[in-house]
Amino acid sequence: MADQQPGDAVPAAQRSSWSSFLKSIASMPRLSSFRLPPLTEYPAYWCERPELFAAIADAKTPEQRALAVLQWFISTLKGQYTTRNESAGSEKKPLNPALGELFYGYWPDKNGRGKTTLLTEQVSHHPPITAYVIENESKGLKLVGHNAQKTSFSTPSIIVKQIGHAVLTVKLPSGGEEKYLLTLPRLRIDGLWYGAPYIELSENSYIIGGGFVGVVEYKGKGYFSGKSHSFKATLTPQPGHGGSATKEIVVEGTWHQNSKFTAGGHGPFHDVSAPKEEVTAMGGEASGEMGPMETRKLWELVAKGIREGDFELASKEKSRIENEMRQRRKDEAASGVPWALKHFTPLASDPVYEELGKHAKITPATEDTYVFQENWPETLQAKKK
Repeated sequence: MADQQPGDAVPAAQRSSWSSFLKSIASMPRLSSFRLPPLTEYPAYWCERPELFAAIADAKTPEQRALAVLQWFISTLKGQYTTRNESAGSEKKPLNPALGELFYGYWPDKNGRGKTTLLTEQVSHHPPITAYVIENESKGLKLVGHNAQKTSFSTPSIIVKQIGHAVLTVKLPSGGEEKYLLTLPRLRIDGLWYGAPYIELSENSYIIGGGFVGVVEYKGKGYFSGKSHSFKATLTPQPGHGGSATKEIVVEGTWHQNSKFTAGGHGPFHDVSAPKEEVTAMGGEASGEMGPMETRKLWELVAKGIREGDFELASKEKSRIENEMRQRRKDEAASGVPWALKHFTPLASDPVYEELGKHAKITPATEDTYVFQENWPETLQAKKK
């Protein structure tokens, strides 16, 4: 890093404006700095390897299920946190979603893994909060969660605290079920000084359930040492749980490439070198068409302008949508009738989070949640069967 100079990755003609970009990245970057998909499509990254999601249900013992959940979780991180960097050369900001924005999609059944469906809704605009549900009904798997971000500066990085969590429910052959609490890592956007922003994960994620406590420690690359995207995951059975498991299991590697067992097991653990599987978007209207608040319909012309470099079109359409949303908020304030969510109901505290979180003494001790109302659109309901 010693021979790298500030702004090296920025084209020479643009270096004079780089400092202005650094100031704007935390608020509203230029349209050329946006990257699709919008935030409402981000939950699809949870299931871009649907065979690993389905494999959780095929595990026979509590320890095998806990390992399957950990393997699936680690395998989602590449899609969630490096996709924009890999495809665009540096980190890009997604389009800001509109309150009530919707996205529906699915992954088809292949090799007996079952069909998996996705529903997301933008449940808050300030702050932006996205709630989602991913379900493989034939396998008895359902993931429900929400996500928001709080950004701050810490020279020379941007720190993004992820707010929210997810709960995975696994129906067991016995008729019972297991629930797993999954918390989100903190993000650090580095490379700003050199004009090539990229995401590094930091601190810990927790995966708690099925009689096990999993801690994923993100090591990453520091300013002077370390390897990018490194992690160490420790899976520990709770006393009286986990069947015959008595010792902790440790996995180490890089979450965007591969990892292996370093204690409690042998051989490779995860590998994400194979291509991911994109979600198939669907319309939520009874006709199968996309409604006006569905992401790809709402942002259709903005996306077209960004893809084709027609920033006049993109800017015009983006301003139109934002002005309509502002007016809608004003009308709601004047009438005293707030926007009604379509698929989720907010809940001030999540009892599953509180019950499972205490096993790792995670903070905060309680957190709000969004309860899915089980009202899948007819088009997705058909895809689930």
